[in-house]
Amino acid sequence: MQDASLTEGAAVPAEAGLGDYFQLLKPRVMSLVVFTALVGLLVAPGGVHPYIAFVAVLCIAVGAGASGALNMWWDSDIDIKMRRTRSRPIPGGRVRREEALGLGLALSGFAVVLLWLATNLLAAGLLAFTIFFYAVIYSMILKRRTPQNIVIGGAAGAFPPMIGWAVVTGGVSLESVLMFLLIFMWTPPHFWALALFVKSDYGDAGVPMLTETHGRAATRRQILAYTLPLVAVSLGIGFTSIGGWIYLAAALALDIWFALGVLAIARRSEAEAEADSYATEKRVFMVSLWYLFGHFGALLAQSALSAFWGS
Repeated sequence: MQDASLTEGAAVPAEAGLGDYFQLLKPRVMSLVVFTALVGLLVAPGGVHPYIAFVAVLCIAVGAGASGALNMWWDSDIDIKMRRTRSRPIPGGRVRREEALGLGLALSGFAVVLLWLATNLLAAGLLAFTIFFYAVIYSMILKRRTPQNIVIGGAAGAFPPMIGWAVVTGGVSLESVLMFLLIFMWTPPHFWALALFVKSDYGDAGVPMLTETHGRAATRRQILAYTLPLVAVSLGIGFTSIGGWIYLAAALALDIWFALGVLAIARRSEAEAEADSYATEKRVFMVSLWYLFGHFGALLAQSALSAFWGS
């Protein structure tokens, strides 16, 4: 249940700037979406005209931004309660909730329709479903009801490379599914590492994050449990048509780097983590970002070198 007094009743002290509206689009998340979608598009067999590729990636980026705006509209009542999010444009009093809603809906329609016109119905349908999944299934239904919110909701962030692949091929394949699974399996350890060191933020906001519902020791074990299939998916991609020895070498190095950090997290007690201000958890969270970018960067390098050798 949303507390309207925290958002609707707050006066906007000054006219919002362009940067405030851009912040509604969650640009950091958008950068990851754009990169993985671009890789999915570039490694797909065949190809599209560079202008079509540009329009497709732009549409995916705008769709991701629309999801972010809709999420900030819905979550403004809990954003104001968390240290990590209370300075966002809506809880910060710079943008009204209805403005974020209008922006999110307008951008959603623009992105989906333009992608359909520029590419194909499957790609546009996947983008529409991604926006719906993040804004409705995750933000409105799962986030405040189940500790599995991040696990299931992670699907929204995993679709971009599949959309990029569909732009080129008009279909879905083992390769695009494995790229989806790589992000899907990566999301829980990535966000649970964050939850370990932001401490009471989620509890203060009433969000049933795993750290709050099952405890921090259980969260550490779950991070390890999800890392094992993540590594399997990571290496499995290397044996598909988009893999190769360059990708496998990079994936193996990244898997070892990440797994060593996850093992360190799993073995730590809460007292040990408190003693060094959660330094290991913060480091693993940062490594997780490099982990995902590294895998998709390796796919891109493998594709470029394979094209060069094949020419």
